[in-house]
Amino acid sequence: MAEIATTAPQTVARRPRLRGTALLGTVPFFAYVAIFLIIPTLVVVIGAFAGDGGGMTFANVKALTDSYILDAFGRSILLSAVSALVGAVLGGLLAYALVTAKPRGVLRRIVTAAAGVLAQFGGVTLAFAFLATIGLSGFLTVWLHDHLSIDLYANGVWLFELPGLILVYTYFQIPLMVIVFLPALDGIRPQWREATESLGGTTWQYWTRVAGPLLAPAFLGSTLLLFANAFSAYATAAALVSQGSPIIPLQIRGALTSEVVLGQQNLGKAMALGMVLVVAVVMGMYSLLERRTAKWLG
Repeated sequence: MAEIATTAPQTVARRPRLRGTALLGTVPFFAYVAIFLIIPTLVVVIGAFAGDGGGMTFANVKALTDSYILDAFGRSILLSAVSALVGAVLGGLLAYALVTAKPRGVLRRIVTAAAGVLAQFGGVTLAFAFLATIGLSGFLTVWLHDHLSIDLYANGVWLFELPGLILVYTYFQIPLMVIVFLPALDGIRPQWREATESLGGTTWQYWTRVAGPLLAPAFLGSTLLLFANAFSAYATAAALVSQGSPIIPLQIRGALTSEVVLGQQNLGKAMALGMVLVVAVVMGMYSLLERRTAKWLG
């Protein structure tokens, strides 16, 4: 009888993972987060509850209920909500137009590249562009007045008030919506529409029962992201509005740079804490919607 040779199983020696060395690659990231996010947040939180002579106090937080601060928060929320809604609708339509074009076509590449640039176009440069275009002496304002007898400022200098800020903010909200909403539209499969049509469904039924419910979390999440982007914007409003503090970031600037009222030295940090809480709530809702979107995008 032939002997059956059996080989003992050999253990493959595994090289130990260099976890310590691998974690070194994350040091720059955590250092960046600590310097530009964690430490400033701690400074704001501690300063909001710090008294003038030391110790802890709730006077700064209680001062947030003053009417002028509440009005500034209300105008900031209104500005962010309107610019986010307008930017979401117009940006969503533009993103859908790009999806219907060729995936690697020239038009899509040009528009997405321009959206990436214009979404970061703000501050003094954007304010100057609007002033030079539709300001009191802007070339479009002068041309409309001289050739068509149209006065853009017949009802007041609206560009330096809340309506003007909404217009300027919408300029960078639309391209940002294109960037964040385009991947969700790319996730829609053409087979889903073909299946709807093969079952006798109409275009309205496809958008209301198939594509609409799938895109709703991504659309709402993108709108919340636009809201947070507008709510935290400062440089554009600071360059455009030279007098007054219609929104909360400008109120914080006034509290930190002007003569401080006795007993309210840390009021600016308390207002900043209020902004942090609003943005945290909005981004928490965005995270929940993003998780739901990722289920069918994956």
